[in-house]
Amino acid sequence: MEGTAPHPYENHVPPAGYDPTSVERWAPEPDKRPGRTAFQRDRARILHSAALRRLAGKTQVVTPGTSAQAWDPSPRTRLTHSLECAQVGRELGAALGCDPDLVEAACLSHDLGHPPFGHNGEQALDEFAHDCGGFEGNAQSLRLLTRIEPKRFVSSAAGDPVSVGLNLTRAALDAATKYPWPRGAHPTDPASRKFGVYEDDRPVFDWARKDAPGTRTCFEAQVMDWSDDVAYSVHDVEDGLHAGHLDPNCLHAEPERQAVFEVAVGRYVPAGTDPAELSDALDRLLDQEWWPHGYDGSAVAQARLKDATSQLIGRFCLAAESATREAYGGGRLSRYSAELVVPRGTRLECAVLKAVADRYVMQRAEQARLRADQRIVVAELAEALTARAPDGLDPQFRALFDAAPDDRARKRVIVDQIASLTDASARALHTRLTAPR
Repeated sequence: MEGTAPHPYENHVPPAGYDPTSVERWAPEPDKRPGRTAFQRDRARILHSAALRRLAGKTQVVTPGTSAQAWDPSPRTRLTHSLECAQVGRELGAALGCDPDLVEAACLSHDLGHPPFGHNGEQALDEFAHDCGGFEGNAQSLRLLTRIEPKRFVSSAAGDPVSVGLNLTRAALDAATKYPWPRGAHPTDPASRKFGVYEDDRPVFDWARKDAPGTRTCFEAQVMDWSDDVAYSVHDVEDGLHAGHLDPNCLHAEPERQAVFEVAVGRYVPAGTDPAELSDALDRLLDQEWWPHGYDGSAVAQARLKDATSQLIGRFCLAAESATREAYGGGRLSRYSAELVVPRGTRLECAVLKAVADRYVMQRAEQARLRADQRIVVAELAEALTARAPDGLDPQFRALFDAAPDDRARKRVIVDQIASLTDASARALHTRLTAPR
C-alpha cells in the first residue's frame, strides 16, 4: 500500500551499469507491483498513453488514400513508425549493453510531440507560437511526458493538483531527449531550429539532465536517434515503392541520381559533402543481391522488398554495433560511458535513402499542394481558437486556459491543444470553428 515503503526508491534497484539516481522520478511514488524494474514501468506508461495512440492518426510520409496503385497496402503512420523504431532500438541497445526497456521507452516516446501534419504542422505552429517560445516537436515531447499526458498529479504550494505527466524516471527523460538544449543554444549551429525544451519546462529538464556533460546526449538517446534514422530511411523508401511513387530503376540514371544527391547535401549530409561519396554509397546499396530493382506488387515482389528492408536495417545496425564495440570494447555501455559510433559510409548510405524518399515521395506536386492546405488549416485553426478560446478546447486544455496567468501562457495552451490533435481531428475542429455561424 502507498506509504508503507521507508523510502520511495528503496526497492528500485537500477540495472547493471546504471547509478541509483537514474531511476528517480520527479514525484516519488511507490511501486504498485513488486518485481518490475523502473524502466519497465516507464515503457508501460508510454505504451498505454493516449499520446501514443494518437500517433495512429498522424501521417508518416505517405498519406493513406493517396496511393497511385490499387494494390498498395496500408502505409505507415507515426504510430507504426514508432513501434518499428522501438523494435530496432531495443535490439541494438541490448546488443550494446543498454537496458532494453529504457531504450524502447525512448524510441516509443520520440515522436509523441509531433503535431498534426508532421513537420509541416510543426512549421506552422512554430510561426504561430513565435512570441511565446516557438514550437518544436522534440520540446513538445518533453512537455507532454512531464506535464500534459495525464497520469500522475502532485499538490502545488497552494494545495492544487498539478500534473507531472507520466512521471518517468530521470534516465527515461534523458534518453528521450534528442536535442538537450533550449531554443537558440544548438552547440554548433545557433541558427538551428532544433531544440528540446521550452523555457517554462526548464525545471524538469534541468533535473533530468543533472550532472550531464553539457549538451552531450546520453548513450541511450544516441541509440534511439540512430534507430529512428534507420527505421524511417528504410521504411519511407519501402512505402514509396508500395505506393508506386518510386521506380527503383531510375536510381541508375545519372540525372536522377544527381537530383537525389542535391536533395541530400545540406539536408541529410553536411553542406560541402562530395557528391562522389554519395554516389559510392548509393552504388554500394544497388550492388547488393537483395536490392529491389523492380516492384510490381505481387506476393513475390512484396517478400523480396521485405527482405531488402530487413537486410538494410541489419546492415545499418550491425555497422554501428561493430564500430562502437571496436572503440569501447565488450562491456555494458550506458548513459555517458560511451558514444555511439556510426561509420561515415553507413551514415551516407542512410542519408541517400532519406533523400530518395524525399525526392520521389515528399516532393511530388500533389504533396506540395497538400502541404500548403495543411498550413492553412493549422494557421486558421490557431486564429479561430485564439479568438474563441476557451470554446473549442478540450476539457483538459480549457481548464489550463482558464488557470493561465497571462496571454503568453494562454497562447501556449492553444499550441498544446493543436499539437495534440490528429490529422483528421485537426481538420474536423477547423471545420467546426471556421464554419459560418
